Amino acid sequence: MVQNADGGWGETCGSYDDPLQRGIGPSTPSQTAWAVLGLLAAGDTRSDSVAKGIRWLVQKQSALGTWDESAEGRNGEAIYTGTGFPRVFYLAYHLYRDYFPLLALTTYKRLMEREAAA
Repeated sequence: MVQNADGGWGETCGSYDDPLQRGIGPSTPSQTAWAVLGLLAAGDTRSDSVAKGIRWLVQKQSALGTWDESAEGRNGEAIYTGTGFPRVFYLAYHLYRDYFPLLALTTYKRLMEREAAA
């Protein structure tokens, strides 16, 4: 995926129909968290990409501590981040939008604390 100008990452299911759409789409909490977690797992804790992704997640978190992943894509299609069978049916994992951002934020926090203690 390609990081969006807003600091998040996203891709729509339209990428299955149009290869030019791969890695492109409005930022979503789960996909942003996946990208951040991947960068952190690769040892990248200090890049602008990680900082912008963390900032996006923090700014998009609601007062209730959750994230909204109900925005619509460019063509009015719903944003699904799970694929059952491409072009046949897609899945909306309702807790992914909360679970993965929390995991990304806590992973980042722990790594920053570990670096500060070293």
